[in-house]
Amino acid sequence: MHDDYYRYKKLRAAIVGASGYAGTELLRLLLDHPEVKVTALYVSEQSVDAGKQIDEIDGRLCGRTDLKLQPLSDPEAAAENIEIVFLATEHEVSARLAPVFLEKCVKVFDLSGAFRLADPKLYPKHYGFEHAHPELLEDAVYALPEYVDEARLREANLISLPGCYPTASQLALRPLIDAGLLDLSMPPVIDAVSGVSGAGRKAKLSNAFCEVSLSAYGIFTHRHRPEIEEHLGGVPVIFNPHLGAFKRGILATITAKLAPGADEEAIERVYERAYTEHAFVRVRQGLPKLDDVVNQPYCDIGFKVSDTGYIVIVSAIDNLLKGAASQAVQAMNMRLELPEDTGFSV
Repeated sequence: MHDDYYRYKKLRAAIVGASGYAGTELLRLLLDHPEVKVTALYVSEQSVDAGKQIDEIDGRLCGRTDLKLQPLSDPEAAAENIEIVFLATEHEVSARLAPVFLEKCVKVFDLSGAFRLADPKLYPKHYGFEHAHPELLEDAVYALPEYVDEARLREANLISLPGCYPTASQLALRPLIDAGLLDLSMPPVIDAVSGVSGAGRKAKLSNAFCEVSLSAYGIFTHRHRPEIEEHLGGVPVIFNPHLGAFKRGILATITAKLAPGADEEAIERVYERAYTEHAFVRVRQGLPKLDDVVNQPYCDIGFKVSDTGYIVIVSAIDNLLKGAASQAVQAMNMRLELPEDTGFSV
């Protein structure tokens, strides 16, 4: 509820995992937010970044803040002085930390996959750990802002943000599925390519510039497939993720079969109806490209219809913004009953 406290005093927020790519993007956005003040940045106790100024990690923050990265040695103490926490952490770490902050009545916005799937039995297979707090899966609100139940979101204290690939995929497909414009006897095929920042900031040989070559990975096994399917209402998809030799962005090219009678005009009407009141989805006349959205908080969508009954949809996002940080801020705004574009300069 947007009570008098919010009107007269900025909410205090902390970012856990602040040295990662999503963490620094979150800070950049929140430094401009009129209702929220970031008061603490945390990394793990083992992090080599502990004690550094944040602008040593991201030079774009030079002169904007003097916050330092602190080791999160006592989560309960950290929770005492904030109203909001963003968890830009590993999945299992988020699953462990979220209950600590919730116990202190802190609103938790989790950018990991720790609370995205409703069935706790899926976590060992797709995330590699037994969920220690399955009771929280029912309480968590999966907040794809354009489709979240806003009444439920306004009451939630545990908000799970969608993954990057699922964001691009769901925003492209869900309006057409909901309107009955797709023949789902053929599962939609999602071919999506991401920049290497999607793998995180930790050094890995496979992500080194000279090692990266456009390649498919995680075919039939990627953890984002069950997330996409669950939040499309159980619709099966074929998901083919790719790693590209560029820093950031996701381009998803999706092929689906149209239902009888579905035509270009009907598709345009459905997309317009779905997104006309949402600031961060742009339906394009042509097909979007990565340069249209990199360093921007948008999802751009375009499509082509064949004369043989198929549609190809192209969905483009910045994986670190609409696929992570800006989407978290958008969801936070909605949770606080603010306009969804509050604090954004674009």
